[in-house]
Amino acid sequence: MAVSSPLTSRQTVAALLTLTAVTGLVDADSYLRLGRVFVANMTGNVVFLGFSVDPHSGLSASASVIAIAGFVLGALAGGRAAHALAAARPGRWLATVFTGEALILGLVAVLTATSVLPWAGNGRLATIAILAAALGMQNSTVRHLGAADLTTTVLTLTLTGLAADSALAGVPGPKPHRRLGSVAAMLAGALAGTGILQWSPTAVIAIAAALVAAVSGAFTGVTPGLAHTSHAAPSPGDLRCERTPL
Repeated sequence: MAVSSPLTSRQTVAALLTLTAVTGLVDADSYLRLGRVFVANMTGNVVFLGFSVDPHSGLSASASVIAIAGFVLGALAGGRAAHALAAARPGRWLATVFTGEALILGLVAVLTATSVLPWAGNGRLATIAILAAALGMQNSTVRHLGAADLTTTVLTLTLTGLAADSALAGVPGPKPHRRLGSVAAMLAGALAGTGILQWSPTAVIAIAAALVAAVSGAFTGVTPGLAHTSHAAPSPGDLRCERTPL
């Protein structure tokens, strides 16, 4: 069951584009500093797992497996939170999950800064697992939120939609602003992450934690009862209300 956001459409889009930028930030850190592995893009890790059978690939099968496992566990936690909280109190649900994600990312920033969690060697697998779990929570939560074209972690279908639903394809589709925004946010996060990690990879995670905390703050204090599930038929009043399903 997809749940509508308790925020206005514009506020929700801004929040999800922020989370998309977080994906770019964290994956830049993980790929460039944790040994060519993603903590948000599991499609890449599945492919890397296959490529790793080549001894000259420089890819780590264990890193890919750990990332996938951590992501799945995080997604499981996010799914349980959605089923427990989303229908009755969507604002509380979103604030709780994103606060948890921000705390996990903040913890990783502290532990890497103090060298408790390493960026290299076999110890980096713990760093990979924790980061992947945080992004798994994010991805699972956004999936239950049901915002079209704003998955925050995957752009393959977004790019497909841009082309397949365009005027050039002869199919008048929805306005491409959200899809273009998702691509731009991911790219901006990746560029920023790549630049900042030249100074400090830990700073990248700290910035990601701050951004997720800001998103959590946006959902904190939302008045219960303003959101409604997307499967319900909207009333005429709903159609005039800003808080409509995305």
